[in-house]
Amino acid sequence: MSHHLDTPEAAERGQLFIDDLFVFGVDASTVLVLDVNSTVTGSHADPDFWPGARYELKAHLDGSAHEQVTYRVTFGEPESAGQSMRLEVLTGDDALQDAAQGALVVEGQTGQVAEASGIRLWAGRAADPFFFDLSLLEPVSTSVREGSALDLSGWHPEKAENTFGGTTVASIVIEVPHGQHGLSAGATAGVWAATKLKDGDRWRQVNRGGHPMMWPVLWPDDTDFSDPANARHPSEDVAAFSDELAGLVAAAVKASGSRPDPATYGGEVAAVLLPDVLSYEIGTAAQLDSGTRNGRPLDANAAQVMLSLFSGTTIDAGLIADAAEDARSSDFPYVVPA
Repeated sequence: MSHHLDTPEAAERGQLFIDDLFVFGVDASTVLVLDVNSTVTGSHADPDFWPGARYELKAHLDGSAHEQVTYRVTFGEPESAGQSMRLEVLTGDDALQDAAQGALVVEGQTGQVAEASGIRLWAGRAADPFFFDLSLLEPVSTSVREGSALDLSGWHPEKAENTFGGTTVASIVIEVPHGQHGLSAGATAGVWAATKLKDGDRWRQVNRGGHPMMWPVLWPDDTDFSDPANARHPSEDVAAFSDELAGLVAAAVKASGSRPDPATYGGEVAAVLLPDVLSYEIGTAAQLDSGTRNGRPLDANAAQVMLSLFSGTTIDAGLIADAAEDARSSDFPYVVPA
């Protein structure tokens, strides 16, 4: 997650790169925001969304290992007015099945608000609400992947600049009233997103994620979607990657001397991050900070929270939410169209 196309070559596939996932509440609704196709490299794939690809946002309810609802968004070929867009909803067993046909709920055009049955949909190019000085990523990622001591000698928080200021992403925003599709106040949802392409007679999961900063820290060079984690379902995460992730974190914090019991801490981080879904209690205020993980609002300092978690020590990322204030809105679609 939160992979922002760190090479020009990756921008060619930007429509399938999941940059960020946000989950939060507004009034009596739950809002899901999926960002792809960043301009952080100075270019992006055209059109904003891959025609015919599937952009899916999924919710596991009340601790279930599998999703009970899938919001599937697809886009048509580009036209002068933009791209056509369709939102289908799949529930129950159908939510798991690529072959299942969803119920068409909303359709419209990119750049315009579409609404039906109380559900609102918007998709288009928007200012990127993510804020982070990208120069801080490399020392943390190197420490975790190589098991080396964290070296922040060249990092000066007071000089931090938002690498993503002035950049844009292609956003998909879905607002669902409480009570629909099991998203009722008080329910706990584990939310994740996936991009999919048709491969012969089946659909191939190209990229997926839930928590921010997982991909750039652990798989920063995976710009061709070759890492097996892309194709996994979250229910497979613990068996496939928990021991490895715990070991990576333990080695890094041991080398840094940041935790008295590195092995225990590594296991705690793996338990927090796997399965890779954002946990959110429907109807509550979303919050992502060092003490609370409940969805992810647009103003969360996700980079600082996640890099501190990986490194086992508090890292000052040098920026606060004001750094991207102009990329958020109190009105639907809550992102700021570019």
